[in-house]
Amino acid sequence: MSLESIKYKRGYLEVLDQLLLPLQTKYVKIEGVEDGWKVINKMQVRGAPAIAIIGCLSLAIELLNDNSSDKKVMRQEIEGKLNYLVSARPTAVNIKLAADELISLANTLSADETVTSEEFKERFISSIEGMLSKDIEDNKAIGRYGCEAILKNIEGDGQVRVLTHCNTGSLATAEYGTALGVIRSLHAAKRLEHVFCTETRPYNQGARLTAFELVHEKIPATLIVDSMVAALMHVRNIGAVVVGADRVAANGDTANKIGTYQIAIVAKYHNVPFYVAAPFTSIDMQIPSGEHIKIEERPDKEMTHIGDRRIAAPGINCWNPSFDITPASLITGIITEKGVFLPSMLSTLFA
Repeated sequence: MSLESIKYKRGYLEVLDQLLLPLQTKYVKIEGVEDGWKVINKMQVRGAPAIAIIGCLSLAIELLNDNSSDKKVMRQEIEGKLNYLVSARPTAVNIKLAADELISLANTLSADETVTSEEFKERFISSIEGMLSKDIEDNKAIGRYGCEAILKNIEGDGQVRVLTHCNTGSLATAEYGTALGVIRSLHAAKRLEHVFCTETRPYNQGARLTAFELVHEKIPATLIVDSMVAALMHVRNIGAVVVGADRVAANGDTANKIGTYQIAIVAKYHNVPFYVAAPFTSIDMQIPSGEHIKIEERPDKEMTHIGDRRIAAPGINCWNPSFDITPASLITGIITEKGVFLPSMLSTLFA
């Protein structure tokens, strides 16, 4: 069973506090948009798909308790609150696209005089709830397509060793995962020999979260520090790298957790296929290239401290971008719920 990062039923929402993993399992109750913004911004919940789902569900919780009977007022409140939620983590595109779709829906429902305020609320909340099931379906499709793509490069019935970075599993999505979903599919097909996961400094999502998921599901895995990737590829036969994405530009340039770019460079040198696994909601056709993607910068303390313990010399300056941009030229394929595509093909898919 995959770990349950989101507990939801209409009117009730809890999220697993990922800052406490792997030592403590605690759920945080979300009672509205302000709570949703805080858990996203503080990275108690993270991963682009999960950020979108939690943000929108927090609005659904708040809207359910809203006694307003004025559709225009509800529409205005919805637009303002969705834009506020987007500001919590600006690099991840999924929540921005979800917000745009929901604002469009709210505009349509508000303008339709045959729709009552209660119907407005019901249809709007139901649309948000549908995001949960769709995310799981999309992730499983990504897993299947990614498994097939990686195995095409493997002779016969041999097994494959895979490297992944950050956390892209059930903790970063509604369930199953994107890049980790591909790994799950390889494992289910009995074609996975071993997974190597990076610790993913400075927040250690790989060491704390991916390792936790892999151990939980008894998938053979080894944790390495971020600076060991080149040595690993030199001494081990790595069959593929598969990572997630927070935003994919129209030309295929990809924003993902800091450290992804250097892994892609090393993979290119060692002739290791490098795949990005992401749903279509992570592809932003409004952004022509990676140069236009806004990169979030996080507080110095995430580098200088582990928990409350300082590990860096007091007074040292820090630069802490949360993401980097991997050029499309380093990406073998982008694995989506609709298939695996060359980065250069993305523009034709949305034409």
